[in-house]
Amino acid sequence: MGKKCQEFLSQLSDYIDGELEPEFCEEVEKYIGTCDNCRIMVDTLKQTVKLSCCGQDVQLPKHLEDRLNGLMKARWEKKFGKQA
Repeated sequence: MGKKCQEFLSQLSDYIDGELEPEFCEEVEKYIGTCDNCRIMVDTLKQTVKLSCCGQDVQLPKHLEDRLNGLMKARWEKKFGKQA
């Protein structure tokens, strides 16, 4: 992950919420046009926010919830290492 990605990710929530200066938002939008990883993160987060605001609560079966959490944890640890 490049320095520009790290700078962007540190302000991702504010960007999604529309709380950043317009000039910085333009810079971010230009950058995510060139960085597939950041664009995917923005699109995913926007969709997550939309679904959590407008969606319905659905209770997953316990075995499916455990499996999903395990898969997400394994992928996170593979990419970023174990958290202390």
